Amino acid sequence: MIRDLGASESAPADGLDYDVVVVGSGPAGGVVAAELRRARPDLTICVLESGRLRPGVFGDKLRRTPYPGRGIRIKPHSRERVLGGASTTWSGLSSPMDPIEMEPRPWLEQSAWPLSPTELAVYYQGAADRYRFAPPVAFNPQTDHEAGLASIRAKGKFQPTWNAVEEKIFLAAEDPQDFGAELKDLYDSGNVDLWLDASVTNLVTENGRVVCAKLATSKGDRFDVRGGTFVVGCGGIENARLLLNSGLPNDRDVIGRYMMNHPKNYGGVVTLAEPTRSLPYFFGCIWKGFAGYGGLRLPDAKQREEQLVNSYVRFEPLFPWSDNRGVEALVHLVKRSKFLLTGWKKTKKDELIELRDYSETGDDSELDEEHLSYFGLIARLVRHLPSVLAYVKSRILDRGGPLIKRVRIRNFMEMEPVAANRVVLSTDPSEVDSFGMALPIVHHDTVLRDRRSLLLLHEALKSELARTGFGELNTDLANQDPWPINQDASHHIGTTRMGSDPSSSVVDNNLKFHGLDGLYLSGASVFPTSGCANPTYTIVALAIRLGEHLAQELPQATAN
Repeated sequence: MIRDLGASESAPADGLDYDVVVVGSGPAGGVVAAELRRARPDLTICVLESGRLRPGVFGDKLRRTPYPGRGIRIKPHSRERVLGGASTTWSGLSSPMDPIEMEPRPWLEQSAWPLSPTELAVYYQGAADRYRFAPPVAFNPQTDHEAGLASIRAKGKFQPTWNAVEEKIFLAAEDPQDFGAELKDLYDSGNVDLWLDASVTNLVTENGRVVCAKLATSKGDRFDVRGGTFVVGCGGIENARLLLNSGLPNDRDVIGRYMMNHPKNYGGVVTLAEPTRSLPYFFGCIWKGFAGYGGLRLPDAKQREEQLVNSYVRFEPLFPWSDNRGVEALVHLVKRSKFLLTGWKKTKKDELIELRDYSETGDDSELDEEHLSYFGLIARLVRHLPSVLAYVKSRILDRGGPLIKRVRIRNFMEMEPVAANRVVLSTDPSEVDSFGMALPIVHHDTVLRDRRSLLLLHEALKSELARTGFGELNTDLANQDPWPINQDASHHIGTTRMGSDPSSSVVDNNLKFHGLDGLYLSGASVFPTSGCANPTYTIVALAIRLGEHLAQELPQATAN
């Protein structure tokens, strides 16, 4: 059953009681509910979503995160209040954790997952089998798999053999997963209820167990939902905020700490030794149902030797229309008009489609945040019509594409987990949400090790590009102040990290809250380290694992 409380005449009657209550309808929460439904149809399950079917003014206000004036600014649309959460705006690009990102790294303040890459591999496969991710084998640059990119690496002029860097593949389903839409059928089943416009303000405990969620709606209604087990999966910032606002045990002051992101931005330009029209593996393409590209990182041995973290870079070709807001608006408009995109792709059938603008991968800067109407997108398109027409001509008529002479470097950083990077509650009486709950303040920035890791990657890349005859890298990152790789990647990680020691973690290796029964956390907030890739593949893998664990642990349900 789906019920939108904002559209209802009154709040539900008292006495709502479920076996499992899931907070959040994105991949972290929705997948747990789906896995439980699949394994345990005897359970009654409730999914609580703060947003509604589409973004709205009230929901947008709830995304607010006051900026403390330093560090990385949080983008509002990284915290969408809508069915499906941030999966409604993401590009779909992801990659599994690299083994070094999960193993003990003694040079870091905190590291090591209480799970091994081997343990996680089976759940990555489950994410591929049931949630449209590419299978783990497809991310191996040396493996020619139908869903991977290894088979197209030889296309184009350059097939360099690297010594000082390694390739890392990123893939996205050609039509990125929207977990609100993907799981719609789940809420039509008899024992899973979805409540929209149902914001959880705090969790209530009794005798060492979470027993109730306090809810509020945009209409001002307040009510309680009781449950035997609660799963909180509403984002890396909001997970911590809810625990802090609820006053849950935090004697070690760990909740909200170790906040991580994947700071990103441009920095560095490669002048190609020989201009080219095509290099799909490195420049990006759509191939056999997946979009993706090969990035570059430092080898594990170099990271251990220099005590680094695992950043990566990708190549983005510079076209005559690069960064043009009209072209970006056109791409966004086509994506929103699914019939146009589907129709165009049908004309391509099984062809390799090479990307002609960075926005085609889903990276639409502030367009997602602006929630522009069709009219607004068209108006922006018209203002930049010459560039738009040049792009359209190249995309539709010019199969060879324009000659590419320069390629810019896009940087993505892994952040060391440090306790000083954290989410706290605002103490300013004016900084509260529509329900009177304190807003989250995020203090997080890169540290010296993070920056040094990227600088050494640039050094290695500069040397490799010259050695292989690829081109010349011009980069001055080392001389820039303030540090320019500072954009929010919308990946909010580590604030309720998992581990065996309650002095440095919030949940155990089964994602159960230390010291409280009936409470589990899901999502990137439980990652002990961030890695360098979009975390959604790993979020879904861990959600599958949590669903299976709860299916085994929860007692047989009794009739309500």
